[in-house]
Amino acid sequence: MKKLVLHALVTMIVVNSTAQTTLENLGTKVNSSYSEARPTISADGKTLYFIVEGNPKNTMYKDDKEAQDVWFSTLDETGNWTQAQQAPAPINSLSDNAVFWVSPDGNRLLIRGAFENGKYVGRGLSLCNKTESGWSAPQRLKIKGYNTLSLDKYSGAFMANDGKTLLFYLSEERNSFINDLYVSTLEENDEWTMPKSLGADINTYDYDEISPFLAADGVTMYFSSDRPGGLGDYDIWMTKRLDNSWTKWSQPVNMGDSINTPKWDAYFSLDAEGVYAYVSTTQNATGGTDLARVKLSESQKPKTVVLVYGRIYNAITKEPMSANMFYDKVPGETSEGNAISNPDGNYKVTLPYGKTYSLRASADNYFSLIDTLDLNEPGLYKEIHRDLYLYPIANANTERINLDSISDDGLGDILPGQIVSTNNILFDFSKSILRSDSYKELDRVAKMMKVNPEMEIELSAHTDKIGGYSDNLRLSNDRANAARQYLLSKGIQENRIIAKGYGETMPVASNSTDDGRQQNRRVEFKILKK
Repeated sequence: MKKLVLHALVTMIVVNSTAQTTLENLGTKVNSSYSEARPTISADGKTLYFIVEGNPKNTMYKDDKEAQDVWFSTLDETGNWTQAQQAPAPINSLSDNAVFWVSPDGNRLLIRGAFENGKYVGRGLSLCNKTESGWSAPQRLKIKGYNTLSLDKYSGAFMANDGKTLLFYLSEERNSFINDLYVSTLEENDEWTMPKSLGADINTYDYDEISPFLAADGVTMYFSSDRPGGLGDYDIWMTKRLDNSWTKWSQPVNMGDSINTPKWDAYFSLDAEGVYAYVSTTQNATGGTDLARVKLSESQKPKTVVLVYGRIYNAITKEPMSANMFYDKVPGETSEGNAISNPDGNYKVTLPYGKTYSLRASADNYFSLIDTLDLNEPGLYKEIHRDLYLYPIANANTERINLDSISDDGLGDILPGQIVSTNNILFDFSKSILRSDSYKELDRVAKMMKVNPEMEIELSAHTDKIGGYSDNLRLSNDRANAARQYLLSKGIQENRIIAKGYGETMPVASNSTDDGRQQNRRVEFKILKK
C-alpha cells in the first residue's frame, strides 16, 4: 500500500541539497514566511495562482490554523512578480480553497468544491467567470457519475486549455489514498461525460497517480506518481497522448533530477511557451515551502503552440464586449475548444500547430462572424493578434420583409440585397427532409422566380444554438439544399439559386428563450439579382 499523503493540497515538494535541480526562486513578493504551494500559471505566463497555508489572513484561519487560501501575483512590465494578493470571495470561501486551472485569457477559474449560485453544496468542481464587478458566483460543473466515482480521501482536477476536457485524480474506493487519473469531456448540453480511466499505460494498481497537467499542445501530460523507477517518494512523469481515445499513451518517462528529488514532487505547471515549469520547493525557502521555476530541457518540453489574443468588439459602436468565443478545425468545423472574453473584450486561446482553425465569437442578438487562421505548418511558439467583430441584429445591413408582403407578379421597389423571410418551410426535428406542408410556400417562391426570370437568390437555412456548432452547420446546409432541390424540380435553373447553411451563426433573436430560438430556426432567401 501507498504511504499516507498527509494533506491533499500542500504536501511539500522538497528539493534535496544534493539534487541537481536549478531552481529560480520567485522572490519575496510571491513567497512569504508561510507555505506556498500548488502553483497554477496562466498560458501567457503573466498570472500565477497558488495556495498559501496557515496565513492568519486566510478566510477560515480562526477555525483552522492550517486553512488554505488562494493568492495570486502578476508579472509587471519589467518582468518581475508583483506583491502577492489574497484572492477575493467567492474564490476563497472554504477551509481548503484551491484553483485547479486558469483559462489562457485569465477569464475563467476552475476551483475546488461544488457550488450552486455561490453556495457550497459538496464535493466537486466549479467555474468562476470574470465580470465587470469581479468574479461571478461559482457554478458547479455537472459531471455525470462524479459523486459515485470519487470516493477518495483527497482528489483534484485540471481543465485543458480547450475548455472542454477535464482530467481528474480520484479513487473509486472509499477513503482511499491511492488515486488513478480519469478524463471527462464537455457535451453539447453543457454536461460532462462520466469520468473514464486513462488506462493501464498511465494508471497502476498498487501506486498513486495524482496532479495531472495537460500542456497547451493537448498531447503532452505531466503527472505525479510513486510508481517504481522514481528518484524518491513521488516524482513528476511525462507522457504523450497517442490518439483521441484518451486511453493510449506513450510509456511515462521520469522527468529526472533536474526537477525530481528524493522527496515528494507534484503539482507541475507550465505556460503555453513551455520553457519554464513552476514548482513548490523548500530550497532556499523563506517559509516552509516557496514557489520557484525551472527551465526545461528540449526533451522535457511539449510541442509548440500559438497563443492567439485580441478583443471582441461591437462592429457598429466599436465598443469592446463580452462574448463566447469558439475555435473549430476546418474543413469539417470540428469543435476544438471554447473561451470567453472579459467585459473589456479581451480573449486568449492556445492553438496547436497542424490545423486550420475558424475563430468565431457569439453573443445573443448579434450575428456571429468567422475568421480563419491557417496553422498547418509547424513552427516556433508565437503570439498572434486577431480582433473579432460582432454585428448587432438591430443594425443588420437590411431589414427583412416577409414573403407574404410581396406580390407574386413582381418585385416592385425591392432591391438586390433584400432578405425575404418565409413562414412555413418546415422540417422534422433534426432532419433535412421537407415536410409536405412546406410545398405551398416554396411553390410561391418558384412562381416569383418564373415571373421574374432574371431573379437570382441565395437560399439560406438557420438553426438555434441547441446542438453542436458543427451539427447545426451541417443540418442547415442540408436543409438549404433540400429547399433548393425542390425549386429546381419546379423548373428553376440551377445557376439562379445558391444554397447555404449558416447554422447558429446568424440569429435574429435571443437564444435564451423558446420564442427566440423558434425565430432563429428559419429558411429565408436573399435577392442577389433582380
